[in-house]
Amino acid sequence: MAKIVPFRAVRPTPDKVSLVTCRTYDDYSPAELAAYLDFNPFSFLHVLNPAYVNQQKIGLEKRFKLVAQKYHDFKTERILVEEAIPVVFVYEIQSKNRVYTGIVAGTSIADYQNNTIKKHEDTLQYRVELFKDYLHQTGFNTEPVLITYPDQSDLNNWINQTKSTTSIYEFSTTNKEKHTLWKIDDAAQIKWLQQQFENIGDVYIADGHHRSASAELLYQEDKASGNPHLDHFMSFLIAESNVKIYEYNRIVRDLNGHTKESLLEALAATFWIKNKEQELWKPTKKFEFGMYLDGEFYSLSIKDENSFGDVLESLDAQILYEKVLHPILGITDLRNDERIDYIPGNQSIVTIKEVVDEGEFEVGFMLFPAAIDEIKALADNDLIMPPKSTYIEPKFRSGLIVYEI
Repeated sequence: MAKIVPFRAVRPTPDKVSLVTCRTYDDYSPAELAAYLDFNPFSFLHVLNPAYVNQQKIGLEKRFKLVAQKYHDFKTERILVEEAIPVVFVYEIQSKNRVYTGIVAGTSIADYQNNTIKKHEDTLQYRVELFKDYLHQTGFNTEPVLITYPDQSDLNNWINQTKSTTSIYEFSTTNKEKHTLWKIDDAAQIKWLQQQFENIGDVYIADGHHRSASAELLYQEDKASGNPHLDHFMSFLIAESNVKIYEYNRIVRDLNGHTKESLLEALAATFWIKNKEQELWKPTKKFEFGMYLDGEFYSLSIKDENSFGDVLESLDAQILYEKVLHPILGITDLRNDERIDYIPGNQSIVTIKEVVDEGEFEVGFMLFPAAIDEIKALADNDLIMPPKSTYIEPKFRSGLIVYEI
């Protein structure tokens, strides 16, 4: 029984929304970041990076306080305004190839604790504690947790009906996406929505495991304060058929002492290998892997697909680790080993070719994306994916909707 709640969101005024909202801070190159900060005084990047003007090196606590102050300035200047009453939203992102539509609402810390909100990825404690401190110092969050739920015809119909009404925002961004937001402030509609989610049962975190874990840790530490906002965290809830799951491809800096020939010989014990030469080849099905080595692409197909046990053992990312990365290339820690890096599958495999050809990396591996059923099965069985197994869209824009704590 999943619970959702409305909240008094803070958001940009309609005339400034296209100027305020931004992609996640880490998505910007240094040149892009400098341009936005130099020439767009309304960008939410000024809130996220308030020390930019002075280019100063400062401690985290001071940085978080500056973020809080800049956020307060944006509200004082009425760049951002607060809803008069608690609301929920319907949010649509339209890219060149896909349309994503979901519901923005508060979700329950209690549901997170009792595993009604299910997880499939591990978290790093230092990152959880760092973002918890950020939430505590700044008092807000603008990046919701992406949560999927099983498709529901009644909810789909309601969303489609809502999209036929007048939106509060409709704007385009420089990465050629169109964004539309509808506000739901009718108490009867909100109650109906809450009942729908109560009937759904379990829901699944697709993206945002660290953010949800940080919200739960903040709740544990500060619940004695009686702050009711700690009981929930902001989520973007979307039907599982409406998410796009990409793989994370792997690039490795060296061959762990292997020559090209000895690496191919070691791989041949587990895989059928075909040299694709200059063909830009990537996997087309599960149990199939791509490799780029010494200027050529290879297909690697598992010889015995029935040799794997549970859903984790048969996950392609786990197979690559157990059969190649660990025993052959000597990589034991996928999170912290500096010999390995990751490229999300929404980027062209040409990127892998380029970084290997440049010489910084020796070999690249391409995977087939995990299916939503695999992710759910892992979560249902309390199993954890290897790090960087999935890159999931849609991605939410910072500064579009703010949840205050």
